[in-house]
Amino acid sequence: MRPPPRIIPRFRTLPVLAIPVLLGMALSVQSASAQTDPSPETVVVQAGALFDGTGETLRQEVSIVIREGRIDEVRDGIHAPAGARVVDLSEWTVLPGLMDLHTHITSDPTGELAGDPFRSFPGTAALVGARNAHTTLLAGFTTIRNAGAGEFADIALRDAIQRGVVPGPRIYTAGNGLGTTGSHCDRTGFRPDLFPETGIADGVFNGAEEARAATRYQIKYGADLIKTCATAGVMSAGTEIGPAQATFEELQAIVETAAMLDRRVMAHAHGIEGIRNAVRAGVASIDHGAELDDEILAEMRQRGTYLVPTIMAFEYVFQAAEDGTLAPWSAIKAREITPVARESHRRAVAAGVPIAFGTDAGVFPHGTNADEFRLLVEAGMTPAQALLSATREAANLLGILDEAGTVEEGKWGDLVAVRGNPLEDVELLKEVGFVMKDGVIYKEDGLPTLPRR
Repeated sequence: MRPPPRIIPRFRTLPVLAIPVLLGMALSVQSASAQTDPSPETVVVQAGALFDGTGETLRQEVSIVIREGRIDEVRDGIHAPAGARVVDLSEWTVLPGLMDLHTHITSDPTGELAGDPFRSFPGTAALVGARNAHTTLLAGFTTIRNAGAGEFADIALRDAIQRGVVPGPRIYTAGNGLGTTGSHCDRTGFRPDLFPETGIADGVFNGAEEARAATRYQIKYGADLIKTCATAGVMSAGTEIGPAQATFEELQAIVETAAMLDRRVMAHAHGIEGIRNAVRAGVASIDHGAELDDEILAEMRQRGTYLVPTIMAFEYVFQAAEDGTLAPWSAIKAREITPVARESHRRAVAAGVPIAFGTDAGVFPHGTNADEFRLLVEAGMTPAQALLSATREAANLLGILDEAGTVEEGKWGDLVAVRGNPLEDVELLKEVGFVMKDGVIYKEDGLPTLPRR
């Protein structure tokens, strides 16, 4: 999958005489920038230990040289090129930048900032997302896959981060999630006269041809990937979670159209029938995967279909149901599905299904994402496997393994560090003390920094 696309200004509606003026301004700005911007300095990170993501062990005393935002050299021993800025992490374990492949970065679970659909203005979600993005980055997650947002707020946020307007992780995002009328990806639970009826532009389809059109619409406006709802969900209105909500033919149309346009598909899916439809349609990942049987586990392993279990979300909504803070219909589903999901995830790990790290952050507070490591280990993964799920395996699912996911020459300068050995205690990842993205340090000695190359 290609990196998030840059927005290219469109001048077709401008008067012809204005074009030379704009070109002249652009050339002047480019020339001034070339004269005043200093060349990025070389940074060498001296790691006491390194989990490089290529295997399941630590390397001791490694120097990582970063030039122009990329890893230029990885050498055993402590080295420092002449003139390089040295970052001494000799008492730390360094890892590749972490990835969370199921977030809702523009969501505010507290409701304090986003308000409700009757009070929030267009743009509010992107502003909330900017705060969440910074929090997520400081927690050590340098790349995320966002599972959709309304008003294209996720795409606006992605582009703002890419341009350096606000700090945050690298975002691959879906725009509006795609689902059938009344599905988990539709707006449900309100009187029909309160909002305009949803359609293709909102990601709502009925039938294979509308599914194709909805896919093309999201990609037209900047989606890096497609998210679809194969079954109901815990948080949407209604008391059933298991039934399939899209047909195999509809899901196949989405996957085929996305593939033709070089995109991958993630499928929200809880019940087994919807999971079967999605896996056999060719989705890249099943997200949540609450109800998994031996047949579909074997098929997922054979096809290379990833499971993104989002265990944190299940545990969070289950506890909220116990605490009486969920809507009654959601509480019923949370109590019903969480024990089933726990067992399914344990069986998926034992069956060797490929697993990528994802949390559903936005259902619960952003920045707490790293607790998923503990839950993955409790589900049967080794600490090293859990770390790989958020590095190498996550990059592979995103299609960016040639750019990220391991600490190797030529890859993005994304690094994080913790004190201690995360292969002995994965909960150390809750206390990331160093964060670098694209060679820029955002956190050092446990404190946020003014970004500096």
